[in-house]
Amino acid sequence: MNNSVKLNEQTEIPNLGFGVYQITDQNEAKQAVLDAIDQGYRLIDTAASYGNEHAVGEAIKASNVAREDLLITSKLWVDDTGYEATRQAIKDSLERLQLNYLDLFLIHQPYGDIFGSWRAMNEAKEAGLIKSIGVSNFSIAQITNLAEFSGVKPDINQIEVNPFNQNTEAVAYLKNYGVKVEAWAPFAEGKNELFTNEKLQKIADNHGKSIAQVVLHWIVQRGIVPVSKSTKPERMAQNLNVLNFELTNEEMATIAQLDTGESQFFSHEDPDMITWMAHRKVEK
Repeated sequence: MNNSVKLNEQTEIPNLGFGVYQITDQNEAKQAVLDAIDQGYRLIDTAASYGNEHAVGEAIKASNVAREDLLITSKLWVDDTGYEATRQAIKDSLERLQLNYLDLFLIHQPYGDIFGSWRAMNEAKEAGLIKSIGVSNFSIAQITNLAEFSGVKPDINQIEVNPFNQNTEAVAYLKNYGVKVEAWAPFAEGKNELFTNEKLQKIADNHGKSIAQVVLHWIVQRGIVPVSKSTKPERMAQNLNVLNFELTNEEMATIAQLDTGESQFFSHEDPDMITWMAHRKVEK
């Protein structure tokens, strides 16, 4: 099994990432990233809307790992879509992170003036401010619309993937279309009693692993890069130790049976949610 995924000629990312969503305390966020890097994570995922870019930047600066050995991702929130706003948002994210460039920059949600943003992101890539550009939470129709009418395919689409929402159709389409897939919420934040699921526990016992390790390996075995979160170093280490076994076809089929075909959080096609995002202001 490969330990990395090639996005383009400039960027190859590890197939396991560390995310800082919902770590709002700045000291806790900084320590979590430091611990993650110390445990071996090299792909760090943040976003303007998480409110912790500054803490992530402080951790990167304090780390003993060279900047060029880290792959840093951030994301554009909806109130910064549009050409001029995105140009400024990229500069602001770089300033908060105290970086000269980002390895990956994503449009966080498929709303607003995404074409203006996409143009600014392509220019930033040409200028060396960003190595790879992509999107998050885009449906296959939305990503095709963006790619075909702009002439530039996203390098990656970060979407919800977990045992209860496996996004099988989207993953297959994106792979065939030439867009890599990242998974947010691989554990569905523990919903549906994931960590005590009997089917997952049986598979975990077969391999001497935890349910969390099985879930992460299942995602990687599907050719997807999972982004997981923890504030405990021992859990971070466990979440990295998932590449030394293989799930059988029968085990993969068993996990496939858990799919509900629905988001475990909310629908990105819900008008009320789109309205909420349009008016949400975040402290960056």
